[in-house]
Amino acid sequence: MPHPAASRVTHVRRHGRRRIALAVALALSAARTLAAQTDFYNTSVGRPLRIEDAVPVEYRAVELNLAPVRLDVMAQDTRFWSLHPEATIGFLPRTQLQLVLPLAYVDAPATSAHGVAGLDVSVLHALNMETSIPALAVAGGISLPIGPLGGTATYGTVKGMVTRTLPWARFHANAQLTAGPSTSSDDPTTSVANDSRDLSRWLAGLAVDRTFAFHSLLVTAESFAEQPISSGAAVAWSAGAGLRYQLDPRWTMDAGIGRRFTGDNRAWYVTLGSAYSLGLR
Repeated sequence: MPHPAASRVTHVRRHGRRRIALAVALALSAARTLAAQTDFYNTSVGRPLRIEDAVPVEYRAVELNLAPVRLDVMAQDTRFWSLHPEATIGFLPRTQLQLVLPLAYVDAPATSAHGVAGLDVSVLHALNMETSIPALAVAGGISLPIGPLGGTATYGTVKGMVTRTLPWARFHANAQLTAGPSTSSDDPTTSVANDSRDLSRWLAGLAVDRTFAFHSLLVTAESFAEQPISSGAAVAWSAGAGLRYQLDPRWTMDAGIGRRFTGDNRAWYVTLGSAYSLGLR
């Protein structure tokens, strides 16, 4: 018959091994959950603000922005609605392809219009992962004149992005240039098309965000200046703030609010969006 003291020692050891195994299982489960919840802090244009970070979607990942809507409230009872459904695909390591089909509706006393407002195709490539130096990325895109609000000209854009992470916040800088013909600011239909396609001759801005990982929450603010594509239009300066929240490992929601303080089309604007992520084999 085993000695009582030896039995107690064996029981304690078994109990200890069970507790260690349980702790390891919980740690691995938490690690998988946290790894799946990294998307909520990777910002992109319109989700929720204009300035984005230098991190593409993961290789073989697909992100579907289901209903990113924006409302601009301008002077003289003019309201401009835009919807930018998009798909982003990580088709190569550190490289993503993005397709955007903007839809727009303008409600103004003098004119109203609605419909497809072009087709945007862009490729973003991260030059490096952030280490002792900031993350750097470059992007190139083309905006095609498709639909009743797509205008008549094709535009090409090049863009550079920088992201730097500090213990208490992340900082982002964007700069972009657009090549293509200038348009007339006196034509209201052309002005609507330009706003729908999100065109500007140049844009430069900064953003800062703070993540609360245990709450799957990101808080961000931005400020940027842009030169409209319309000839003779004044430089517009805007500022905004937004939130992004991860509902589960694949589904995020975001909202933002901002103000265009200078320029010819000063306005308040709000954004609301939702994205679903999945992976390819």
